[in-house]
Amino acid sequence: MAEDLVLDTAIRDWVLIPLSVVMVLIGILRYFVSKLMHSSTQVPDPKIIKEGQVIIRARNLRAGANYIPAKSFRTRKVYYSNEENGLLHVPKGQAQNPQAQMFSDPNMAMDMMKKNLSMIIPQTLTFAWVNFFFSGFVAAKIPFPLTQRFRAMLQNGIDLSTVDVSYVSSRSWYFLNLFGLRGLFSLILGEENATDDTQRMMQMSGFGFDPSKSLGAEKDGLDIIQHDWALPKFEQRAEAVLRKLVK
Repeated sequence: MAEDLVLDTAIRDWVLIPLSVVMVLIGILRYFVSKLMHSSTQVPDPKIIKEGQVIIRARNLRAGANYIPAKSFRTRKVYYSNEENGLLHVPKGQAQNPQAQMFSDPNMAMDMMKKNLSMIIPQTLTFAWVNFFFSGFVAAKIPFPLTQRFRAMLQNGIDLSTVDVSYVSSRSWYFLNLFGLRGLFSLILGEENATDDTQRMMQMSGFGFDPSKSLGAEKDGLDIIQHDWALPKFEQRAEAVLRKLVK
C-alpha cells in the first residue's frame, strides 16, 4: 500500500521554488542569447518561399473543393497537378537533398549549430546542477490520483515502490519544467520564441525541410480527392438544420 508523506516546507522553499525560478530564468536567458547568436544577414531562399506558398494554396483548394463548380475545380487541379508544367509536379532529376542543401550554405549550417549549442549546453549544466544538489528529494505532490504508468515519469531518482505515484521527485520536476513551460514563455516572450525544446529536438532529428516531398504529397492528395459540389444540396441541408432547431 502506498504511504502518505508529509513534505517539509523547507523542500518547497529550497528545492521546488528555486528549481522553477532557475528554469524560467534560463529559458529567458537562452532566448536573448539565441537572438544575439542568430545571423541577421541570412536571406530566405525565394524558391523555398514560393514552394511553401504553392503548398498552402493547394491545401486551401483541397479544403474548399466542394464549394466551387466542377469545371473550376478541374481547371485548378490541372493547373497544380499537371505532369508537364504543374506547380506541384517535381521532376525526378530536380529533387534536392535537404541535408546537402543545408550544408551547402555555411550560414544555415552555422545557425543550426548555434541553436543546438544554445540548447544542449544549458540543459547539460542545469541537469548536472539538479542531479548534484537536489537528487533524491520528493519535491511536490499532484492533487489527483494517477496510475502506475506515471511512476517512471514522476519519480525519477527515487527507488521506492511504496511511495504513491502522485508524489514528484526533484529530478522529474526538472523535466516537467523543461518541457512544460512553453505556455509561460509564450506569455512572457511571445509566440515566436526560441525556447521550445520539443520543437528543437524534432529539428535536430531532421536537418532540413524537403520541399519535393511536400509538393509530391500535396499532388497525391489533390489527385485522389473526389469533387462533390455542395451548392445543389445546400437547400436540403438548410432544411434539415432548421427542422432540428424547430424540434
